[in-house]
Amino acid sequence: MPQFSSSLHGVVLVLLAAVLWGTTGTANSFAPEGMPPFWVGALRLVMAGAFFVLLGSVLKGSATTRQAPLHWGRMLLCALCMVTYNLAFFAGLQSTGIGLGTAVAIGSSPVWAGLLQALMLRRWPGGLWWLGTTVGVIGGFVMTQGKGGDMGASATGLLLCLLAGLAYGAYAVISQPLIVQSGVTRVNAWVFFSAALIAVSIAALLGGMPHTNAQGWAVVVYLGVVATGVAYLLFSIGLRSISAATSVALSKFEPITAFVLAMVVVGERPGWLAWCGLALVLLGLWLVVHSEMRQNRQT
Repeated sequence: MPQFSSSLHGVVLVLLAAVLWGTTGTANSFAPEGMPPFWVGALRLVMAGAFFVLLGSVLKGSATTRQAPLHWGRMLLCALCMVTYNLAFFAGLQSTGIGLGTAVAIGSSPVWAGLLQALMLRRWPGGLWWLGTTVGVIGGFVMTQGKGGDMGASATGLLLCLLAGLAYGAYAVISQPLIVQSGVTRVNAWVFFSAALIAVSIAALLGGMPHTNAQGWAVVVYLGVVATGVAYLLFSIGLRSISAATSVALSKFEPITAFVLAMVVVGERPGWLAWCGLALVLLGLWLVVHSEMRQNRQT
């Protein structure tokens, strides 16, 4: 029973993280048009890194247990995954459009995570998990079409979005043992700080120097601190009690949040097909959660 309660707590935390991730698109719509997408991705990593460094300094004095040494090779690999995800995702959206690009990146990420978890951790997700993931992926594409998404996209854009999904899935699988052994705040501080250094260098090379105003900085601070820093804090704590593959699959709740915000904030009126897609995503999430809970009851 304690393990079941811990798993349920992890599920709730990851779903809350997905809610915060779902606000990204709406928040980014308030950014100035002249701000390059590479810099949006890079600066939100800078803000997230600063958030975790500050949080680590605040919590350092209250730490009572000695943490294991940080595995620097895995940490750097996590940072590279985070940089790849941010840059490939934003670059992919330029070629595929927001709806299709998001569906491909987020839809492919749990599949990648399930395969990587089986290969790297020798933990193959059950049949019910795969069924829920498949239903959720189909629901995500149906939602895209119901909202008028354009299925016409370049092969390069689709590959970039698939790469983003792979990077996100790999980050979850690789970071999980690091977080369990060396602590949530410590690992994320190093990962996001390292990722920010790499991303800023790439953004400066590809996009020149950023030119923005107070509104643009406000958007970047929100994206970095809330939609990235706080979200990954919740996600990482959740990773301590549920599998990496399930954590990534639960991120399918992100488009549900974006769906609701599009109606409430932007004023979109989705058609019946989008509502059918929403129902499929919810069904897929329920199957994934049920699979995780059933597996933890049996262990």
